[in-house]
Amino acid sequence: MRRMSGAMENQPSHLDSLLRSAFWIAGPTASGKSQLALKLAERMDCEIISVDSMQVYRGMDVGTAKPSVDERSRIPHHMLDLAEIHESYDVAKFRRQALLEAEKVQQRGRRIIFCGGTGFYFQALIHGVGNGPPSDPNIRNALEIMPVEDLFSELKEKDPLTAKSIDPHNKRRLVRALEVVRITGASFTSFKTDWKRSELVDASRFWVLEHSSSSLRNRIDERVEVMMKSGWIQETQRLIDSGLKGNSTASQAIGYRQIIEHLEGKTSRDTMIQWIKTKTWQFAKRQRTWFRHQIKNRPVNMEADRPENLLNELLKT
Repeated sequence: MRRMSGAMENQPSHLDSLLRSAFWIAGPTASGKSQLALKLAERMDCEIISVDSMQVYRGMDVGTAKPSVDERSRIPHHMLDLAEIHESYDVAKFRRQALLEAEKVQQRGRRIIFCGGTGFYFQALIHGVGNGPPSDPNIRNALEIMPVEDLFSELKEKDPLTAKSIDPHNKRRLVRALEVVRITGASFTSFKTDWKRSELVDASRFWVLEHSSSSLRNRIDERVEVMMKSGWIQETQRLIDSGLKGNSTASQAIGYRQIIEHLEGKTSRDTMIQWIKTKTWQFAKRQRTWFRHQIKNRPVNMEADRPENLLNELLKT
């Protein structure tokens, strides 16, 4: 088995100032991140860099709550529509492209807002990406056909430390962790990045949006209903025709997976919608937990005041 170096990729020193000067807006799905980012961008002459693992795919618009054409015309948005639905897109590629876009924004004399809900991508932006081995197609293909329960069971046996910190239902991450273990014989955690880099982010400008559980769940339910009326099922069918099922990451995205099962005749429309609401709520709870514990931040109570007044308070410090 190949043993890869544990050295982490280096960031150019000028990116330190980029990270320190940026605004960061994060939080669970349906918490109001995009609208707050738009208001902040208009107030502070910023451009927005999306930190969302699904908005990078062309055609995944309704189900990812991608910014509308009108919103993009008001404020430049970056890291959207970068890959076709049949293409793979990983966190290392995201980090390279996002930081390149951020440098361009800075060179134009404007400020940067990183906005999204994908904690793993925020982590990569701040800490870098571990120097793990390249993917092995044979090993990856073998892992991808395994049930998620078997993947997690193998990870617990071979790399218990990683198993304690990974979502047991996140097949994409389970596959990558086991792929590294099988290739190298080493723990996936041995390729972790330099966590001290979190000091480069000003916690007072890393805003994590919060709602009460009842409020957030109601917002999720309402948003799912709006997405259904906006053509989410039809969007999914178009994506299936373009190769969605062949993308093991995108096809497992919450909502799309349940719609695929409905289109295959496995569930009724009502059951599908309820499953999407339930799965989205479960995901939102995991997001809240992750942001509370993984990155130093400033919690923002979105129920306390209007966004404009919240910005006034947040920008005082």
